[in-house]
Amino acid sequence: MDVLCAGHACYDLIFQVPHHPQSDEKISSTAHYSCGGGPAANAAVAISRLGLKSEFIGYLGNDIYGESHLAELTAEGVDTSRVMRGSAATPVATLIVKPDGKRSVVNYTQADTMKIGNQLILDSQYLPSVMLFDGHQPDVSAELIRQSRHYEIPTILDAGSLHTGTRKLINQVDYLAASEKFACQYTGLNNPEAALQQMSHLAPVVIITLSEHGLLWSRHNETGRLPAFNVQTVDSTGAGDAFHAGLATALALQKPWEEALVFASAVAALCCTRIGARPGMPDHHELSEFLQMNQLQE
Repeated sequence: MDVLCAGHACYDLIFQVPHHPQSDEKISSTAHYSCGGGPAANAAVAISRLGLKSEFIGYLGNDIYGESHLAELTAEGVDTSRVMRGSAATPVATLIVKPDGKRSVVNYTQADTMKIGNQLILDSQYLPSVMLFDGHQPDVSAELIRQSRHYEIPTILDAGSLHTGTRKLINQVDYLAASEKFACQYTGLNNPEAALQQMSHLAPVVIITLSEHGLLWSRHNETGRLPAFNVQTVDSTGAGDAFHAGLATALALQKPWEEALVFASAVAALCCTRIGARPGMPDHHELSEFLQMNQLQE
């Protein structure tokens, strides 16, 4: 096992629209897709496509969306042996994608009924190289993080949004990878550089992603900035999930630090060039060609 991903799985219903619908307006979508989603589940798929072995730990309901998503994960080569099933509905997300690539999201989740507890124990004969968490299964994630310290396994938190789970795990991981929105909400600051300075004590490595403006990072008392790749954005959905998958993959491959950041940024950039998070996740051939042909913008 290369990367263990624990957290949220849902089913995405994606509608591409010519403009954002107004009050009482009925519009037709120009494209529609349906597929599995969720930060940790998306990351597990992306990691598998990048050529590594991944496992997803989370919840899927015993309904049509759960069955479809489980089949999709299996087809992608993701280990689903520890996915919990139950009578609570599989979470569903409706995504409205606008012409500029920005999106609006409506979620439905029976959150209180989908916690899978903290009963999982790492097998010393089957240890992952890296663990990635999105905060949506905080109890089992905290327990896995506790066990990871014994085996010196690097841990990453996908801090895409501020909620109970990310608050619980924020200072427990080795790599805190936060969105600009998360960083500003958590610190109460509107300046990402100031937010990074304030958050740098939370984890040995802190990253704040800035969408098309690249990212900031703090690592062992050093700081830096990395620009973004210049791509035509079709849909930004899943870019954060792709970045975290790329980061976990790079760490599992033991890439040098700045090379790992470029690698993760390229995965995120490619995800933005297609509609939908899951369809946008590149494979290792696409990524290799992209990195050979593209330079980071100044």
